[in-house]
Amino acid sequence: MTTERIIPSPNTLVKYDNPILVSKHDSKAGPSGVRLALLVLLSRFFNMKTKYSVMIPDEAAKKTPLTADIKREAEEILNTILPPKEWEDDGQLWRQCVSTTPATRLDVVNLQEQLDMRLQQRQARETGICPVRRELYTQCFDEIIRQVTINCAERGLLLLRVRDEMRMTIEAYQALYCSSVAFGMRKALQAEQGKSDLFEDVETLKKEKQDLENQITELKQRAEQADRRAAETRLAEERKHTEEIAFLKKTNQQLKTQLEGILAPKK
Repeated sequence: MTTERIIPSPNTLVKYDNPILVSKHDSKAGPSGVRLALLVLLSRFFNMKTKYSVMIPDEAAKKTPLTADIKREAEEILNTILPPKEWEDDGQLWRQCVSTTPATRLDVVNLQEQLDMRLQQRQARETGICPVRRELYTQCFDEIIRQVTINCAERGLLLLRVRDEMRMTIEAYQALYCSSVAFGMRKALQAEQGKSDLFEDVETLKKEKQDLENQITELKQRAEQADRRAAETRLAEERKHTEEIAFLKKTNQQLKTQLEGILAPKK
């Protein structure tokens, strides 16, 4: 038993149908099985397309409406590309699938207006890295994939490849950015550590310089003291030498006088 429940429009640009009440025991594919389910649906879809292309001519195929099987296959592919939302409320499991209503030109115009309005409401940046702008443009691209897939599943699957490639590229850039930030932080820490080591080396060299200057001052003082002592010693020795010379001259004069006094009577 299923009943419809009208709820406010979700905060997304992707168009969804009204949620329906489902049994808690319904099987649902987990996120890891999305790719496998998509491959299975692709094979079934292309096999079915080949069968119908053989049975119906090209001109007749363009005029022949889609059968229930083809519509169901398209809906399964659409639900695989954009998985349904599921949540529990008051012990009941609710599921909300993307809308399978074909889009008109007015829907595209409204999508553009909604995108511009939400960019302005959420104050998204016009340039540079902005998670808000990226989220809204991702929702807009998913809605475009939904609209295209309803009319042409192959084109929708091709857009899905483009979307996944863009996501992988962005994730690669994010990983590169995180790695570069970590590398920059590591280098900054190393630089800070090296800076502190250099400061310590500078302080050590300054202390060694001060010690050497103190040693130079002390040695200069010792040299000056040694020069003064040497000068004093030299003056004392010169004075002593002068006194000895004067004493010797005086003694010599006395001896000469005595000698003359001794030799004088003999004449």
